[in-house]
Amino acid sequence: MSLPHAILTALLEKPSSGLELTRRFDLSIGYFWSATHQQIYRELGKLERAGLIRALPSEQTTRGQKKRYEVLPGGRAELSRWTAEGQDPKPMRDALLLRLRAAAVVGTDGIGADLRRHLELHRDRLAEYEEIERRDFPPGLDAVEDRLRHAVLRAGIDLETFWTRWLARTLEDLSGDLAEDTADLAEGRAES
Repeated sequence: MSLPHAILTALLEKPSSGLELTRRFDLSIGYFWSATHQQIYRELGKLERAGLIRALPSEQTTRGQKKRYEVLPGGRAELSRWTAEGQDPKPMRDALLLRLRAAAVVGTDGIGADLRRHLELHRDRLAEYEEIERRDFPPGLDAVEDRLRHAVLRAGIDLETFWTRWLARTLEDLSGDLAEDTADLAEGRAES
């Protein structure tokens, strides 16, 4: 049930229209809790029907005007309740790790290229997070709100650092085997 709580959090930070909210998800919250635009709009309707948010009164009544939402006291109470509630860590589910396990059984064809692709993706995301940290968290931001937001970003930096190191080490450990598979694959294409 975390998507409604992510939306409540975003709306408490700044009342927004559905479109503004989807853009904010794309630029921040979506880094650690992804949702499609359709899911966000559907959840806004559910939260409004549940009395946790409401559309702000419009200054003009214009057809097709974007509704802007704000959190009601019941929504703030629900978010506070959820924040204080304990939660166990979720077991890891990663298709890449499962594919490596399967490659141990069926062979490594193609896995090297995908490991390299993943490494580049994680390096790019790490660089993006580090840029956000430089831009948004200069030394001296000591408010608890800033420290909490920075902690979330540091979790992303640490995870991306882990993945880049793990992928580089895995590629290094398998370099001879993956090179042979790539050469075999290239030879197979040439023979076809």
